[in-house]
Amino acid sequence: MVLAPHPNPDAPVLSHFDLTGKTALVTGGCRGIGLEVARGLCEAGAKVAITYSSTPPTEADEIAAKISSTNEGRLVKAYKCNVRSQAEIEAVVNKVTEEVGGGRLDILVANAGVTANIPALDYPEDKFRDLFDVNVNGAFWAAQAAARVFEKQFKADGKPHRGSIIFTASVSASLVNVPQKQAAYNASKAALVHLGKSVAVEWVDFARVNNVSPGFIETEMLDVHPQEWRSKWVEMVPGRRFCKPSELKGAYVFLASDASSYGRT
Repeated sequence: MVLAPHPNPDAPVLSHFDLTGKTALVTGGCRGIGLEVARGLCEAGAKVAITYSSTPPTEADEIAAKISSTNEGRLVKAYKCNVRSQAEIEAVVNKVTEEVGGGRLDILVANAGVTANIPALDYPEDKFRDLFDVNVNGAFWAAQAAARVFEKQFKADGKPHRGSIIFTASVSASLVNVPQKQAAYNASKAALVHLGKSVAVEWVDFARVNNVSPGFIETEMLDVHPQEWRSKWVEMVPGRRFCKPSELKGAYVFLASDASSYGRT
């Protein structure tokens, strides 16, 4: 097993981040972190597909069109997808590979996720299972489908293929945020981090796998919480402010590009 080498490590450093000609798929790409990641990848030169589940289709198409129009008309398409379904996510990955990538896929960002604040003693079985179904199973189905494409490309090319898989985990994977009670969410993100580490080893021949673990990000997911909690969280953050979603896109572009050719989770 050999990690793919950088194609030209001596080239000027900014060229290492260039994603021109690459195809990326971002699950949960219509809002929050996923939306900014999709923007960042497109800004770096990639053609991008975004998936959505609850966003109205016309709105999702408008979001894709706006990203495209602000990036020289680069191809951006939206696909409805329930990541809980292995068959559905695999079908979407294959469709994106053909329709957006012209037969190739280079980047998968498994970003779709949900959260819930329920005391552990009261957690209903169906809600616990559903959260894991999205945050862990859904991320794995997306990564697995992309990895199958990457492996196929690797075997067809006869040379190392630099596919990149990036999981959106959370700082909650390694610490317990308070005062919210979210044992299931924390556990799901911890599982996702170790899943990433595990498949990074298994898939080293044809893909790099990394995790990004954001802290408190100014998204709709944060907005629903009481102001009392938000004030407490700010006090816990050494920087004394929340992060804007757009501040994360550089990290994802780095991990998706040749700039992180030797980087794995």
